[in-house]
Amino acid sequence: MALTCLQPCYNPSVVTLSKSPLLIRSKSLTSSSCIFIAKNLNPCTGNCSFIARNKENFLGKLPLLLPNNSSLRVKVSASSGEEANAESGNVEEFSWTSVILPFIFPALGGLLFGYDIGATSSATIALQSPELSGTTWYSLSAVQLGLVVSGSLYGALIGSILAYPFADFLGRRRELIIAAILYAAGGSLAAYAPGLGVLLLGRLVYGLGIGLAMHGAPLYIAETCPSQIRGTLISLKELAIVLGILLGYFVGSYEINVIGGWRYMFGFSAPIALLMGLGMWTLPPSPRWLLLRAIQGKGPLQEYKEKAMGALSKLRGRPASDKISEKQIEDTIISLKTAYSDEVEGNFLEVLQGPSLKAFTIGGGLVLFQQITGQPSVLYYAGSILQSLMTAVAVLKADDLGRRPLLIGGVSGIALSLFLLSAYYKFLGSFPLVAVGALLLYVGCYQISFGPISWLMVSEIFPLRTRGKGISLAVLTNFGSNAIVTFAFSPLKELLGAENLFLLFGVIALLSLLFVVTSVPETKGLSLEEIESKILN
Repeated sequence: MALTCLQPCYNPSVVTLSKSPLLIRSKSLTSSSCIFIAKNLNPCTGNCSFIARNKENFLGKLPLLLPNNSSLRVKVSASSGEEANAESGNVEEFSWTSVILPFIFPALGGLLFGYDIGATSSATIALQSPELSGTTWYSLSAVQLGLVVSGSLYGALIGSILAYPFADFLGRRRELIIAAILYAAGGSLAAYAPGLGVLLLGRLVYGLGIGLAMHGAPLYIAETCPSQIRGTLISLKELAIVLGILLGYFVGSYEINVIGGWRYMFGFSAPIALLMGLGMWTLPPSPRWLLLRAIQGKGPLQEYKEKAMGALSKLRGRPASDKISEKQIEDTIISLKTAYSDEVEGNFLEVLQGPSLKAFTIGGGLVLFQQITGQPSVLYYAGSILQSLMTAVAVLKADDLGRRPLLIGGVSGIALSLFLLSAYYKFLGSFPLVAVGALLLYVGCYQISFGPISWLMVSEIFPLRTRGKGISLAVLTNFGSNAIVTFAFSPLKELLGAENLFLLFGVIALLSLLFVVTSVPETKGLSLEEIESKILN
């Protein structure tokens, strides 16, 4: 098969491959179906990739591309039937100061989600107090109280549904700005609510902000940060949720004895949301999203390419149109052109087809098992301080140990803790330390595995062309299963008994461990484009 150039060089004579890294990929060095890719990092004032279908074709045709005085050294190491990678690595030079703001402002969306969890528990106590509520409608029925508590959750469900068709149109930056506006509006409505109806409306609006923020934040962080710290930053976003819970507890305890203190608890979120919105306004759009829109035919490629290079240079603190940013933009363009070779834009259900279906199976499966192993029911019984401690461990180790080891170790501990809780309710009731130890083990293992790693995998596993829709489905799966487990816990506990319910959760945890071992790949150190090309295809 003839050697094919995906982006023809305008001046091949200036290419000196002896000074450029060479990437070779192969499914089998002895198979006639293997594919070799020579990726020169500096030719054509950009990037040029060559593909050959077999080893002999690659080595035979490549000299035709070289000037007479060029030299080339290729190192390949792989056994038959295995994938070979000889590459220089994906280490990107960056300064931490340049990635702080593009992380902090999206992460505030997670902090505000956690704050709602922490503050609502105290707010509902104050709201029902005849002395402290400061209202005449403090006597709430069980249904009314349930709506106050879960109103933001149902809003989050609606927000994640809305994100599916509109996320790619809005873009990650605008989605987070809208989320901040909804956060501020929902918190303000709840704080100044003259009656229950307005309070419930405020809770619903705040929940819409949660749905959009939990979709847009991991997207923006994953698409704008250097690949070697992607795991750390997205795990830090999950730590922000835990810190938000702690902040909600603190504000709640501080205002609990104040007349109308529940208004301050709900309203405290508004200034944080304002800071988030202003911060996102100062940040550039995601460069990958800009290129996605260009490839989808939403505007001139060259115009969007220049915008993407400007955005990436700003995000990295580099001069405008520097060579490193230009090369990264060219790599993304080639990846997108390959993905869109068959059709201009994916259909509505494309996320459930081909590589995107594989990605959704991985990401959606993780966030589903995250909930149905009992998280909504078990996690809130244990200490939030331990949650923040163990999440910090995952932050430090996600890019060091990798995703799979943390998931496998953590989920194994979750299963053990659930069986211990079942045993406590069945025949170890005289040993309360068993229950305490099991709860702490559950929290610690959850916070180094399902807690941060599920969202990390969701943010990086989907192909760029379906990433927005894919993450919105994953968020919908998460909040939907959360609502189901939260609703079903009490009836199931009454029907099965606590010992059998925790036993059921333990069995599900073992199934989730099997899913992790057999279906979840390792993505540590890979760029988003490499995840798409190496893992999903």
